[in-house]
Amino acid sequence: MKGTCLCGAVSVTAADSRSIGACHCGYCRRWGGGPLLAVHCGPDAVFVGQDQISVYRSSDWAERAFCAKCGAHLYYKLLADGHYFIPAGLLDTTDFQLDSQIYIDKKPPYYDFANQTPTMTEQQVIDAYAPKPSE
Repeated sequence: MKGTCLCGAVSVTAADSRSIGACHCGYCRRWGGGPLLAVHCGPDAVFVGQDQISVYRSSDWAERAFCAKCGAHLYYKLLADGHYFIPAGLLDTTDFQLDSQIYIDKKPPYYDFANQTPTMTEQQVIDAYAPKPSE
């Protein structure tokens, strides 16, 4: 899959995937004004235009990046394994399927998705991805 930011200063190539996950956490909603709808692209996504990428470490286990020129969201990345979650709208394809939702207990009441998907609560996400005290 291929995609670019709004201004074209940053482009990405990633392994083909058709699965979108939705994150309802407060950070994602604050970052983009609603849930993050992202494609799990694994650790091998390649970004061109590195000098235009700004990175923000948003938790103990992840960072977020955006284009320094146009502000487009580029990725959410897990630090432990380097896996990228790329906003679906950044990619050129639209042939996706929503198949999971996380931080479901933080989803505000003003929207709902019709898709029935597996879900994880905030605590389940923290238990799965936060660094353990011995790490």
